[in-house]
Amino acid sequence: MFTGCGTALVTPFKSDLSLDEAALRRLVRRQIDGGIDFLVPCGTTGESPTLTRAEHLRVVEITVEEARNAKRKVAVVGGAGGYNTAEVMELGRELNHIGVDGLLSVTPYYNKVTQEGLYQHYKAIAQAVPLPIIVYNVPGRTGVNVEPATLLRIAEIENICGVKEASGNISQMAAVCHQLLGKYSHRFSVLCGDDAITIPLVALGGRGLISVVSNQIPGEMTTLTQLAMAGNFDSARALQRTWFPLMEVNFVEANPIPVKAAMAMMGLLEPVFRLPMCPPTPQNQAKIQGVLKQVGLLRQAVAV
Repeated sequence: MFTGCGTALVTPFKSDLSLDEAALRRLVRRQIDGGIDFLVPCGTTGESPTLTRAEHLRVVEITVEEARNAKRKVAVVGGAGGYNTAEVMELGRELNHIGVDGLLSVTPYYNKVTQEGLYQHYKAIAQAVPLPIIVYNVPGRTGVNVEPATLLRIAEIENICGVKEASGNISQMAAVCHQLLGKYSHRFSVLCGDDAITIPLVALGGRGLISVVSNQIPGEMTTLTQLAMAGNFDSARALQRTWFPLMEVNFVEANPIPVKAAMAMMGLLEPVFRLPMCPPTPQNQAKIQGVLKQVGLLRQAVAV
């Protein structure tokens, strides 16, 4: 179910900082029309730590509604992560009630739990929520790495169905693919968490990615992923060369600041952030605008 290109959706806000439901619906429809394989609302790219519980549920609910109304099946993977295991379990149950197809659960952050603590955390969530669960490993942000041996233990839990690997460590990704895909390839997907290294991870056996840049270019990133998964690496690399500047500038400041700023320049949403996120510096805004012009996205701008 969770293979190909999934989008870690941004969350649009109005100028008064309230949730922009109309813009969210437009963004979700744009993703579906662009051919995206699945949608991931309320991950950290969606600024989930700044959302109230009611807002979190509403964003996911809208995404599920739009996906259900689509002419083709588009899975929805709701974000549900954090360092309070009981709270994650409760949120997962609520998302299950809304009708998501699965959960993306980032590792507990800040407190740097042990590998045993990580295992027990995911075991408790999996037992509490009868949904497929994707582990999200991003040690550069959380301060803790899910080591391959620990992930192998976690994968033994029946409804743990994949990992979003954003360690940036190709050797670790190779180890994860080697250890897990041989044993659990029938039910487990290794997904890339970094747009720029999707091709090498797919070459190692990965089954796609959860993308930031697909917020801007859903069709193009879906095509790149499909080409790589089909073994057409020459064509995938050609697309990579075209869109790499955009992938790179999306992280000129902390995600999701640049991608939301770019989408505002494209006319897709208002350039509104909730603290501690704030607009990019003037210098970085100029960089973002320059890249958008270089790849032709400013010419595609539409009215908000």
